[in-house]
Amino acid sequence: MSKADKIFVNMCQDILQNGTDTQGEKVRPHWEDGTPAYTIKKFGVVNRYNLAEEFPALTLRRTAIKSAMDEILWIWQKKSNNIHDLKSHIWDEWADETGSIGKAYGYQMSVKHQYREGMMDQIDRVLFDLKNNPFSRRILTNLYVHADLHEMNLYPCAYSMTFNVTEDKTKDKLILNAVLNQRSQDVLAANNWNVVQYSLLLMMIAQSVDMIPGELLHVIADAHIYDRHIPLVEELISRPQYPAPTVKLNPDIKDFYQFTTDDITIENYQTGEQIKNIPIAI
Repeated sequence: MSKADKIFVNMCQDILQNGTDTQGEKVRPHWEDGTPAYTIKKFGVVNRYNLAEEFPALTLRRTAIKSAMDEILWIWQKKSNNIHDLKSHIWDEWADETGSIGKAYGYQMSVKHQYREGMMDQIDRVLFDLKNNPFSRRILTNLYVHADLHEMNLYPCAYSMTFNVTEDKTKDKLILNAVLNQRSQDVLAANNWNVVQYSLLLMMIAQSVDMIPGELLHVIADAHIYDRHIPLVEELISRPQYPAPTVKLNPDIKDFYQFTTDDITIENYQTGEQIKNIPIAI
């Protein structure tokens, strides 16, 4: 059975049984009808996924793996903050009339910074260090730029990736691992979506620098289940679980900026029924 399913079920059970209920507290999010969107939440959830063992896609329900890849490429490769560069419509409600989400996500990735080696944006800095100084402990990105928060239509949720390289004496290549830091997560709507897209990111970057993808450590400061999602989550985690799918990248792509969603193959992805029309708090 999929290890991602087991991690997800255990996390949801822990939140529901031991979490803090914000009912009656002052909360920012609300439902489309204006009702406050309360949550049951847990602080400091940490989940570990070993990509060398299997790809961490849920089988309880289907995760749109190619769409998740498209969004991560939108942020990290296209470095865009405009929804017109994105195939899905998940960001539409945060975009202005031009399609911009403000100085968030891809915008921050596009900003060049002065380093001793020259001007680079954050992604090019990561690629440079992994190729030239792979055992550095300073290889990371950060999207939560306080000076620009007032011009972001939504503050970044998943805001930082820290890369760390290790060795396996049985392998002929270095292992690339990463820590994904997330300040807040809507568990039903976004948990496996984020896990899948950042796993794909780790795989693409590893292939670009001739390494093997290793572990993704996902740290969530506030992992929450919204009040209107509780019955959906309870039903979801009671479902049958299936083996993880096989997910591969086109081995001919060696440049991170050349990857497209056509360069992924997904095999043997058996899942439960999709949950449709999930209400999203805004």
